[in-house]
Amino acid sequence: MTPFTIPVNADEAAWIRRRVAEWRPFPEPAGHGWEHGANMAYMERLRERWLDGFDWPAVVAHLNRLPQLRVPLEGAPTLHCVHLRSPRADAIPLLIAHGWPGSILEFDALYERLAAPEDPGAPAFHVVAPSLPGYAWSDAPPAPIGPRAVAGLYDRLMAALGYDRYLYQGGDWGSVIGGWLGLDSPRLIGLHLNGYGLRAADMSPRTAEEREWLRWARTIRATETGYLQLQATKPQSLGFAMMDSPMGVAAWLAEKYCGWSDTRGTIVAPPFPLDTLLATIMIYLTTRSFATATWLYRGMFLEGGFTIPEGRRIEVPTGVAAFPRDLLAFPPRTMVARGYHVVHWTDMPRGGHFAGLEEPDLLLADLRAFAAALG
Repeated sequence: MTPFTIPVNADEAAWIRRRVAEWRPFPEPAGHGWEHGANMAYMERLRERWLDGFDWPAVVAHLNRLPQLRVPLEGAPTLHCVHLRSPRADAIPLLIAHGWPGSILEFDALYERLAAPEDPGAPAFHVVAPSLPGYAWSDAPPAPIGPRAVAGLYDRLMAALGYDRYLYQGGDWGSVIGGWLGLDSPRLIGLHLNGYGLRAADMSPRTAEEREWLRWARTIRATETGYLQLQATKPQSLGFAMMDSPMGVAAWLAEKYCGWSDTRGTIVAPPFPLDTLLATIMIYLTTRSFATATWLYRGMFLEGGFTIPEGRRIEVPTGVAAFPRDLLAFPPRTMVARGYHVVHWTDMPRGGHFAGLEEPDLLLADLRAFAAALG
């Protein structure tokens, strides 16, 4: 294992800045907000901040407060992770997993509070937060791999760090990977999810509430998942456009952060600082990982999708933090229970897809409550 310090990548940052400065606007439909994709006025505001006021070296310095490693795994990509051990003797090993278009930055408001809570009665955790393979400072596999394969890598990562048993938290890809861990890893002691990833083979609705959720899910699939189909089928074609266009990457990611957050119907800007979004975009750009990050979608397609194998069920105790505006919002508990051993469920009062950024206090409180309930 090699201690790791995030580099500024000054030459890459300078190239990005030049490309952003040279970007030229183009027409958008009259009356367009976000319904056709990224909004021009918002992107021009983001660009203005990017060129005048955003401090990338300060972001890097802030992330480098956290202890980080690069961990080689035999026959597999070397993984980058935050590894923050708690000073508490009773701390629980916790793997906390980001998704797309996220990064370890999603949990920036949680790391120290997870490891060293102010309340001595709250659970404490040894926190492991990996970068997905092909994302940021983790190496890319030689060819696309899917979330089940990543689950195996994460399980090996925890073993390499010396943890025989551990708790898991995840949303987006993290929820899918967590589901596979629940099926495949004997070391997992609990699964806390803030997104509905793997689902039971039988998702036929049996109640009015389940039918309503299925109608909603079909609408979301028709209106919000074009990116998924593209990234799962032809990611390399997308890469040719994006790897040469920082503003293209920024628009592709910003549209998700604006559209999938809980903005109470206004969809103007995500409920966190503009600099946080710019920092996320710069993580993808300075590591030149936008293209390899999309490979996970292709890998999922090759693995066979999001379905729990016929006749299987995730029996690991599962906690659900159901945020109301999540793109992967949970169906009714009755439907979730077909695929998971649900022992904890919280319907959140607000929040969307990016829980760690939007509502870190709610996510933290629920994870602590789940861990305490497990004993």
